[in-house]
Amino acid sequence: MGLPVRITRIARVVLFGRPRRVAPRRPYAVLALLAAVALPAATGCAHDGGVASSGSSGRSAGRDDDRSTQAAAPSSATQVTPVTGMPRTVPAVRSFTARGGPGWRPSSAVRVVTDPDGPLADEARLLAGELKVTIAPGPARAGDVELALRPGQRGGPESYELTTRDGRVLITAPDEAGAFYGTRTLVQSVRSGGGLPEGVIADAPDRPQRGLQLDIARKHFTAEWIEARLREMADLKLNQLGLHFSDDQGFRVESASHPEIVSPEHLTKAEVRRIVALATSLHITVIPEIDSPGHLGAVLKAHPDLQLRDATGTPSRGAVDISLPGAAKIVDDLLREFTPLFPGPYWHLGADEYRALMARDPQGSYPHLADLARQRYGSQGRVQDLATAWLNDRAAVVRSLGKKAKAWNDGFLRGGLVAPDQGIEVEYWTGRELGARDPQEYLNEGRTVVNLNDQYLYYVLGEPNEFRYPTGELIYKEWSPAVLRGTAPVAAGTADPRRVPGGRFAVWCDHPDAQTPDQVANGIRLPLAAVSQRLWDPRPPKLPWQEFGTLYTAVRGG
Repeated sequence: MGLPVRITRIARVVLFGRPRRVAPRRPYAVLALLAAVALPAATGCAHDGGVASSGSSGRSAGRDDDRSTQAAAPSSATQVTPVTGMPRTVPAVRSFTARGGPGWRPSSAVRVVTDPDGPLADEARLLAGELKVTIAPGPARAGDVELALRPGQRGGPESYELTTRDGRVLITAPDEAGAFYGTRTLVQSVRSGGGLPEGVIADAPDRPQRGLQLDIARKHFTAEWIEARLREMADLKLNQLGLHFSDDQGFRVESASHPEIVSPEHLTKAEVRRIVALATSLHITVIPEIDSPGHLGAVLKAHPDLQLRDATGTPSRGAVDISLPGAAKIVDDLLREFTPLFPGPYWHLGADEYRALMARDPQGSYPHLADLARQRYGSQGRVQDLATAWLNDRAAVVRSLGKKAKAWNDGFLRGGLVAPDQGIEVEYWTGRELGARDPQEYLNEGRTVVNLNDQYLYYVLGEPNEFRYPTGELIYKEWSPAVLRGTAPVAAGTADPRRVPGGRFAVWCDHPDAQTPDQVANGIRLPLAAVSQRLWDPRPPKLPWQEFGTLYTAVRGG
């Protein structure tokens, strides 16, 4: 009873983006509840709650999402073997204090206990659906898993404590994200070891930004494929998905302000809302990116009058002419249109690989830009000052819309009359560009630098420009948040979580037909798991690589 009302509320969240804390606020809540009620306890997929619905924004089954908890519940009459040893999860828990006792295993008598109308109701429904058990308001009894918020509990909003004692499990956290990660630890421990050992897990991520960067502009990925990646990310305790949806090859999200620029294969706004709703439910922030003033070929196809041309009149691929007011207007139109679609705190402005700045002599190659720079900034004005002013102006637009700006490191140029806005986060990906700056420079300037090191974290389809598909093993063994460029870390003491808040593994589709979506999904799984481990805990991992890979297969359930 009351289910139609809840479904209506969920639909409102998906359509209008109501805040996460409005209950029931997450689209998988109803699906997980239905799964727990409708499916036999010994069958079903841990990640889809047993509901196969490719059109749902809940944790639905997909052709590449065939994982299972592997937690067939023993009957209460069965002799239960004690669970011992360190909990085995990906990423590994950072602290476990063992105590004597039998531990905990799922059974048909287990309940997930929390306030059914409280802030952790959706986490409880999801967990109950995965374990194929019921939800109860409490009090907790032997065999139960209890979820509770404890404001002020040490460790930060993504931290949690998981206590297994006297046949019960208690997960406490200062915020919802931490409680959710505690449930991920429980599910993975069931898959890898059948249950939880007696004792206390105290766990929290070292870095607050942990995620996947996905190029959906050069290659179209369906909403269902993206949703499957979100589910995998959530189980790895990753919390950011970057969506690069505009480039030379395509503009991949429906637009009302400029429908003429949208590619035939694209995501509708309804699909984006569904993706964002699922991400929010999994404590993942979606970071949208419209790159400018370069990488705008899809926009320029419909607006060739805005294209940058050099001194000979030759068009500069993908680059708008930043001297033209119309170029700024169309980009700002798009920023204003799409900002409400993505409720997270960040907006990525790109700013990389602008053709005018890739020339060895920007002033000579683009004399009209050089003339404008001198008009605006005096005799020492240069093309880079115009480009930096463009970046600052776009940052001001997204700031006025409540967003914090990010940009690629090659958009931050040294020695100009115009300095890049200090509030823009640097996303460091390469040191290959002309006039490349070492990441240490940005840190010495007091900037925040996010790690997307192209030597380890760039999965570029077709492997152009000497790129090679990264391996999870090298990430696992060699990379850490402090390794921002090449293989060497920045200076000791300059890569703490405040200054290098994390990183993302990036998929770029330069040759979109080089791999199918399924091949991409399979190719990035182990690298993404390795990134998850090193961002959760940058210390050298304890497990040998082969054992880590075997463990990840087990905790995925397939």
